[in-house]
Amino acid sequence: MAAPAVEGLAVTALRSVMLRVRQAAERSGRQSDQVRVVAVSKTKPVSLIRQVYDAGHRCFGENYVQEITEKAPQSAVPNLAMVEGVDNEKIANHLDRVVSGMGRKPLKVLVQVNTSGEASKSGVEPSGCVELAKYVKLGCPNLEFSGLMTIGMPDYSSTPENFRRLLDCRIEVCKALGMAEEQCELSMGMSGDFEQAIEMGSTNVRIGSTIFGPREYPKKNKN
Repeated sequence: MAAPAVEGLAVTALRSVMLRVRQAAERSGRQSDQVRVVAVSKTKPVSLIRQVYDAGHRCFGENYVQEITEKAPQSAVPNLAMVEGVDNEKIANHLDRVVSGMGRKPLKVLVQVNTSGEASKSGVEPSGCVELAKYVKLGCPNLEFSGLMTIGMPDYSSTPENFRRLLDCRIEVCKALGMAEEQCELSMGMSGDFEQAIEMGSTNVRIGSTIFGPREYPKKNKN
């Protein structure tokens, strides 16, 4: 009887998150439908994802390729909508080749920028984001450059400086590519700081533990 209780909590948490997103969007002068909420299920079971799906949510994400490949067939996900972690040309080239062989429309990608300067974080340096964005847009015909993404500080809570840095990067990228800023997405904000991120212009927030609970790691067998 424990599983249904947990699944019910996830749906309740989702509704709370969506309310907070709407309120944050209104504070920034926008409508809630201008902010995408990606529910990141991490190690949670497909049955829990299904409960959130049945509650009306349609945008899900995973942190690791292995997790999405394991869950997607079970969840009947028809295709992959976006990859947010492109931070070098090698990854861009690999994705471009894979998508080319799938016979599908170009895959939307976000260039990941390391706005905190931490060596432990992935992401291109802010000074290199324009060149990488150019490479994706002009050199990868099977990818669609759609914007920029950043990950927060060690406690997974970005400071305003991180967000401002990504906003500055967007200005530079859009100027170089001749894009309107509203066409360049900003993926910033997670469970600990998504409201602040939305208030500062985020169009895409990635919410995991606040909806699904903390990541669960398999217990190691003791010899």
